[in-house]
Amino acid sequence: MLKSFGPYEVEIMSMPEENETPEHVFTVAEANELIPQLRSRFAGIRRAKTILVQTSDDIKKASANAHSGGGSQFGSLYIRALHDVSSNLQAIHDLGVVVKDVNAGLCDFPYSHEGRIVYLCWKLGETEIRWWHELSLGYKDRMPLEESAI
Repeated sequence: MLKSFGPYEVEIMSMPEENETPEHVFTVAEANELIPQLRSRFAGIRRAKTILVQTSDDIKKASANAHSGGGSQFGSLYIRALHDVSSNLQAIHDLGVVVKDVNAGLCDFPYSHEGRIVYLCWKLGETEIRWWHELSLGYKDRMPLEESAI
């Protein structure tokens, strides 16, 4: 899936299909251990997105004038910010975590619940994972984990 940032696009990793077996199935404890790393990655993404927003008008002008040489004093800063977004998202994906909403910091972790794979659900700002939902559902349909699972 491609996500647009100004005139450029960044590849966002797609979610696994319902019948696809994930590479890693998390325990609640394993997923919770990743929260500090996820917070750090999302902080990097937010810093980079701020740069993208701040430089987007200049980058759009340079892009529109590309036929005559274009150029922007912010070009390298903009490209670096795109790289930062992409590399942070890739690092999260490499952990086996599915990013559902970059802006909200919404993440899912494959989890075995009652003999089937579902998602543990975490959102930036939450201190620990306390929710889950079916693969075909999302944040609005999440249900609390039983105390025994936490």
